[in-house]
Formats: sequence, C-alpha cells, structure tokens
Amino acid sequence: MYAGCIKFVHATYLHFTNTEVMEYSSLKKILKNHQLRVTDCRMDVLQFFLEADHALSTRELEDRLNQYDRVTLYRTLTSFTEKGVLHHIPDDSGFARYGICHETCTPDSHLHNHVHFKCTSCGTISCINKMDVPTVDLPGYFIAESNLILTGCCIKCNNTV
Repeated sequence: MYAGCIKFVHATYLHFTNTEVMEYSSLKKILKNHQLRVTDCRMDVLQFFLEADHALSTRELEDRLNQYDRVTLYRTLTSFTEKGVLHHIPDDSGFARYGICHETCTPDSHLHNHVHFKCTSCGTISCINKMDVPTVDLPGYFIAESNLILTGCCIKCNNTV
C-alpha cells in the first residue's frame, strides 16, 4: 500500500489527507490513463511526487530513489512531463524542478497556468493552483508559454520567524 496526498478518482486528481492510503491499483491507473507502462521506477517516482507537499528537484529525486540510476530517473521525468503527469517549473537554482499535474493535464493536452511560489528561506517551490498566471498581450508576439514565480517566505517558514 502507498500513502499519498492525492487520490485518483474518475480520471482526475483530488486532494486528501496523508492519513488515507493510496492503493497500488490507483497508482497503476494514473500511469495507464496517461498511456505509460507500469514499472517499479515509475511507481516509486509517482508515489514520491504524490507524497510531496512541494515541487521536487532532480537532486531530491536522486537522493530519495538512489536504487535507480540517473538516466532511468531522467527518462521517467521526461516521460511523465510529456504525458501530462508532471510539469517542469523554471528555477534559478540550476536544478530542474517538477510539480504534479492535476485534472488540467492529459496525455493529449498538457496545460497548467498557475503561479509558483519559491521560499527564499527554505528554498521550496510550491504550486499555487488557485491563482492563474495573468494573461499578457504583446502585439506582434506569439507567447507559447508563460510562467510566474513569486518569491518570499512560505507559510511554514513565516510561522517560525
């Protein structure tokens, strides 16, 4: 059995508490619905992201799942990003970061337009799903993607200051 913070129901992700248990079959459904083969590595990577309360860096992934080589982990991240399981989050730290996608992403359409918040104290990046990136209109330009990263002190660090 797997514990997590997101539960798969009817092709969408819904939040639930960490005390609930995500079943192995639910993880398999997520992979199958995103047209991904089920492998031990993919199951472990998916579970790690579902348990996380913030975006994860490639370094965190390598440290936590050190039973897999770097190439296997990077291929898994690439597959997850291409199929709409994860989205890439720009970061100035030099390490790629990824966040779990929600009901807006499918294998055919990978869309997310939410704000990210980077804590200057602890360095975590969180997806702020309730706030969309504002639309920008630049005459003569085609905007393929837009990102907005807010920086400051996260709730956890702000409460300890």
